[in-house]
Parts: sequence; structure tokens; C-alpha cells
Amino acid sequence: MIKIYAPASIGNVGVGFDILGAAIIPINGTLLGDFVTIKLSTKFKLVNKGIFSNQLPQNTQHNIVWKCWLKFCKIIKKNISVSITLEKNMPIGSGLGSSACSIVATLVAMNEIFNKPLNSNELLLLMGEIEGEISGSIHYDNVSPSYLGGLQLILEDSEVISQKIPNFKNWFWIIAWPGINISTSESRKILPKKYTKEICIKNSRYLSGFIHASYSQQPNLAARLMQDFIAEPYRMKLLPNFLNAKEHIKKIGAISCGISGSGPAIFSVANNICIAEKISLWLKKNYLQNNTGFVHICFLDLKGARKIG
Repeated sequence: MIKIYAPASIGNVGVGFDILGAAIIPINGTLLGDFVTIKLSTKFKLVNKGIFSNQLPQNTQHNIVWKCWLKFCKIIKKNISVSITLEKNMPIGSGLGSSACSIVATLVAMNEIFNKPLNSNELLLLMGEIEGEISGSIHYDNVSPSYLGGLQLILEDSEVISQKIPNFKNWFWIIAWPGINISTSESRKILPKKYTKEICIKNSRYLSGFIHASYSQQPNLAARLMQDFIAEPYRMKLLPNFLNAKEHIKKIGAISCGISGSGPAIFSVANNICIAEKISLWLKKNYLQNNTGFVHICFLDLKGARKIG
């Protein structure tokens, strides 16, 4: 029996639409993500549990885990039956890489129990493919950090899909999910099909500047450059009270703030714990829409997916 944990993630990280992703872990050490337990069996069996298991489809063949098992078996050309338990702790359509958590945890577990027939690159390609089927287009900005950990730059080079880039150790990442859901595919449809040359140049300048600031360890410059010109201007209309929240968070002392992935979760960055706690408190009082919503102060999770127990 093998149990794998895959952490939640922040897609885009503001400035890097479909190009940057960051795995996160609450500073109190609790694990924010999905767990998959797998063992060999006489026939395929899937058990769903966890806080958000009620959001999963009733039909097993519509479950991401089943799709992962089916595709994995096709690739290794063996139809091996397994019993899988998915502990669904991430809300679907939250903007925190919920589908990526399930995909990553399942495929890493499958690869482990079958003695690693796929290398990390092959596994990541499969993760991106399955994620693409759910969201409407292949992208790695959630599966890559959830699998490999840290802050990932998506390259999609012929030999290298993704690489970890340096992060700032004194940054606290505050994430807030308001308790409502937004479909990733719908959130992608709202974006324009074309952008002006000026926006493309500006986005390239800010993105390359952020990468440079990360490698040269200039946190203030990096924070100023974490601006989203591609998605935020269009997606913010889907988020409750986003502009007001962003304005208040900045006044409290956040050095950056943006939409996490497709939303409605948002993230902010603070460079000291006192400001992070004030931001967290304000978000709990003013951004959450119901009792299922949550706020966490996080570090980057540098480990990514890992075996538990």
C-alpha cells in the first residue's frame, strides 16, 4: 500500500499566466492538498472521502482518479486493477490547483506501485495532458509545482517542461478561498482571444523582470513586478469584491496581491509575519462568503508530492 500527498498551488503567480506556479504549505505545518492511497486489487475500486468529497461526481468514470488510472495503464500497456482512496481536501473550482492535486497524487502513487515505469518528465507530460482535458487546454502551472515543489517556471522545451526558480525565504503567502467555485474552463473563456502589442510587450517586460529579480534576489523589485495584465482585468468581474479586497490588503502592507489561478481564491504576499496575520484577519472578516471558505498563511512548499507514512 502506498499513500501520496500532493500540495495545493497558486497558478500564474500574477505575472506569469500559464508560465509560473507555486506550491504552498501553511506555516503551521498542516498539509493543504489531496491524499491518494493505492493498493493492488482484483478489480478497480475507488473510494472518495475528505472535506470536499461531496463535490466529486457520482459516476466513477467521470472522476479524475479513474481517468488517471486508465491513461496510465494505456501508457504502460498493462491493465492492472487497483483499489484507490482519494482524500479530497481541496475544493473544486477554487483556483488553488484542486484538480492538479488529485492528478499528481494519483499518478505518483500509480508510478510508485508499478515500480516507476515512467520517468519524471513522462509523468509530468501525462499530468499536463489530463489537466488539459479538464480545463480545456494543456497547462502545467499547477501540476508542475504540486509535483516538483517550489516556484516553477514552465518552459515546455523539447527536453525540459519545467524548472524550479529561486524564491524569497522571508515571504509569507496568504491565500483566501471565499467558499464559492468558478469553473476553470469558463474562467479561461472570459479572456480575449487577442491582445495588443503594447500589452504583450509590457507583460514580457514584467515577467522577465520578475525572473531576473528572483535570481538576483531583489525581493522589492520582484514584488513590484508581480502584476497581471493578461487575466486579472477580465477575471476580476467573476470574483466577489476583488478590487476592494486588493486595495485594503495593500493598505495593510501587502507587497503584492492577485488572483490565484482562475480564482476565486486570491493570494497576497507579505514580508513579515505581523502584516501577514493582519491581512489574514481582514480576509477572514471581509472576503469569505460562507463557512466553507478559508484563509491560510503559507510558505512555499519546496518538497512537492511525497510519500506519507
